[in-house]
Amino acid sequence: MRIPLLALAAIVGAGAASPAFAHCDSLDGPVVGAARAALEGGDHAPALIWVRPSDEAEVREAFRRSVEVRRLGPQARELADHAFFETLVRIHRAGEGAAYTGLKPAGHDFGPAVRAADAAVAAGDDRAVAAMLAEAVSDGLHARFEALQRRRGFDPADLRAGREYVQSYVEFVHYVEGVHETAEGGAGHPEPPAHGH
Repeated sequence: MRIPLLALAAIVGAGAASPAFAHCDSLDGPVVGAARAALEGGDHAPALIWVRPSDEAEVREAFRRSVEVRRLGPQARELADHAFFETLVRIHRAGEGAAYTGLKPAGHDFGPAVRAADAAVAAGDDRAVAAMLAEAVSDGLHARFEALQRRRGFDPADLRAGREYVQSYVEFVHYVEGVHETAEGGAGHPEPPAHGH
């Protein structure tokens, strides 16, 4: 059974796409990695793929300024690099519709989902992450379904029991709906922008 990686967003709940993809804020994340590659190679292209076409001019200018300042010495180089990292991550996050809250230190653990997703990308094989997601979705579905079943058959005169049933019903149906919508591509991380350089 193959489940799109976007199903992760539904597992952690509605509106949780930003934390799920927050490793883009990390100093050892993919966006800063692209910024480092751009600065070391003297070519802004690796950085530009992480932003929308409408944001390219700002990134190009930040890159140009950073390259100029880097020539002034080791301390200037460190400051210029950090400024470029912050600019690229901030603009990338804005393109996702997410707030920029600063760079996170290298080595931050973003949890098993991000680790599994990155491992799948590195290995070129999504089977392990698909199995992890399938298990998580199945467990979440089963827990909500069992809670719903326990509350069925309540006494119609018992309003408290009836409301507990309704709450379980709503949670179950919303979970199913959220997972399905995400798997179909209707929620989660935005589609990557098309770029022309």
